[in-house]
Amino acid sequence: MKIEFRKANKEDAERLIDIYNAESYADYIRYGECPGHGKSREMMERSIIEYPKFLIKYDNKAVGCISCREAEKRVYEDGCLCVIPEYQEKGIGTSALTFIKIIIRTEKKFTLITPEGKIENIRSYTEKCGFALESVEKDGNVTVARLVLER
Repeated sequence: MKIEFRKANKEDAERLIDIYNAESYADYIRYGECPGHGKSREMMERSIIEYPKFLIKYDNKAVGCISCREAEKRVYEDGCLCVIPEYQEKGIGTSALTFIKIIIRTEKKFTLITPEGKIENIRSYTEKCGFALESVEKDGNVTVARLVLER
């Protein structure tokens, strides 16, 4: 198993759309909405600029994406962490968060959100990655858990 990360660019937009749609389809069906699902090429290209993304490759195949941006001085927020379903539960997401934590290692705070009903996500973020539950809030129709990693 070889996991690699490469900064995404506009030429990756279509592949990123495929990854987002594959990963977010279940949430879209469950909640009736999902911000990662159904993006147009133009939306994805704009998102690549606003939330710098890294393509996640597993054994040389693009299987996911992680992104983050500086929300305020020394505070970063995750824009997405998605891994297509057939590659989930292989440690890819945990490796992606470790990769991002190395990139922003001098920052004081890193936040992310996940649907509150995704107990496995919350457990993985808290038990494996060092995040703590900060709050539970509404985001559209979805109740989400906001998790934070502080240094």
